[in-house]
Amino acid sequence: MNEAERLVSNPLGAFGVLVLAAWLEAYGDSFFQVGLHRSSGMARIFAFAAGIVVLALYGTLVNAPRWDFGRLLGVYVALFFLMAQILNKVRFGQWPTPPVYLGGTLIVSGALVIAFWKG
Repeated sequence: MNEAERLVSNPLGAFGVLVLAAWLEAYGDSFFQVGLHRSSGMARIFAFAAGIVVLALYGTLVNAPRWDFGRLLGVYVALFFLMAQILNKVRFGQWPTPPVYLGGTLIVSGALVIAFWKG
């Protein structure tokens, strides 16, 4: 068992890896948003390059351990949604709209059902 597998064998470790992975994915995506719609010239090239690097880190992190990622996908989707909303506010100054709050509530509720329903 490698270090990554040891880390995710603990529920708190797995949650930490999922939080970091969600942040890296949302952050990497935000660089592409900047590159496509908010920059030009060298800034655009830098944004795309940064997005590639950050998304490669995400892919490496989430695939390093041998774990049932599909089983954790519900929790991951909720974490990704939350990270995307935080980054949307911090990087782009945009607050979620009422439909986003409602949809987000459904996403997080679904993740809780997936994570805690025993049966």
